Amino acid sequence: MHRLNGLKRIAVVMMAGILLSISAAAISGSMVVEGSKAAGMKDCVAPTMDMRRNHMDYLKHQRDEVVHQGDRSDKFALADCVSCHASKDKQGHPVPVNAKDQFCDSCHDYTAVNITCFQCHRKVPEEK
Repeated sequence: MHRLNGLKRIAVVMMAGILLSISAAAISGSMVVEGSKAAGMKDCVAPTMDMRRNHMDYLKHQRDEVVHQGDRSDKFALADCVSCHASKDKQGHPVPVNAKDQFCDSCHDYTAVNITCFQCHRKVPEEK
């Protein structure tokens, strides 16, 4: 029985190592969708790893600035994210950033995080 517990621990550690290596490989690759404005850019408004780790905090802070103070001048505006990261289909129409295999969906699906931003906010850039 004691030997079995040791084997279980080894199996768990091995599986954790495998999952971490898969995660690191997926995260190190670009999640920018081809056909988007962002695909042709070198940098975002902040370094990539910073945006991956902290974008939700930046968006919440921006939300508070807009709602409580009416300040829409921040560089972390959701509308700007959408206009830069939305790709276009073969007919040249914007594809929603939260559609399957698009910018927001690709990472949020991978991390099993449900995004609710687009229940109210635009999924495609505003036409000018």
